[in-house]
Amino acid sequence: MAQTVDDLRNEIRLAVGRYERQESTAFTKEALAAICDAVDYEIDTNRLPPKSQMRAGILWKIGVLDEDNPDKAEALFRKNELKSIADSLQNE
Repeated sequence: MAQTVDDLRNEIRLAVGRYERQESTAFTKEALAAICDAVDYEIDTNRLPPKSQMRAGILWKIGVLDEDNPDKAEALFRKNELKSIADSLQNE
């Protein structure tokens, strides 16, 4: 059976030491910051950047985007992007 978007989000949350969510929800800033740390994308943890900046950085570090450009990551992660993130975290 194929993984759902919620399954992938929870797999990623667990891989970066966050907690699994029962309801469908996007990543919080704190969860995105944990993913940034896991993929070695440096951010200021005292003042978290916008979600689009963190999403762009994550996608850039795992090779999905060619540049660290928040304009290319304004929307929530798509299923194929979540799969790429989950795969990247498994390979660490």
